[in-house]
Amino acid sequence: MSQEIERKFLVKGDFKPFAHKATRITQGYLSSVPERTVRVRIMGDKGYITVKGIGNASGASRFEWEMEIPLKDAEQLIKICEPGVIDKTRYLVKVGQHTYEVDEFYGENQGLILAEIELQNENEPFEKPDWIGEEVTGDTRYFNSMLMKNPYSRW
Repeated sequence: MSQEIERKFLVKGDFKPFAHKATRITQGYLSSVPERTVRVRIMGDKGYITVKGIGNASGASRFEWEMEIPLKDAEQLIKICEPGVIDKTRYLVKVGQHTYEVDEFYGENQGLILAEIELQNENEPFEKPDWIGEEVTGDTRYFNSMLMKNPYSRW
């Protein structure tokens, strides 16, 4: 298992001109309990299964394990996931030494755009471009596993 350290922000401006890649993502959860989420993801033409542990006090750090699985297996697993499959496009935007993953959501989460940045440690400095808005790292409403239960359009 590895440790994932990331910070999450709302997006307030136009980032798309700076994106160097865009990939459609469909994901569901076999388990969405905070202590251990089990996610199934279809990213382009690949499938993945991911297990995440509960976050630390700041919400920026938690354990994560991920493995690529055959696309057909991912498609079958999505069918037995909890209700509320997430549909989004992920854009990769390089800023300084880091790459932001910017997710534009569809369906019941339409209108929500989040940017995440992975760091080596919680205090690592990073550049914030003009299109980065409020930090929502510790706000559980913005966890994908929660957006499937309580979509952005219902807030």
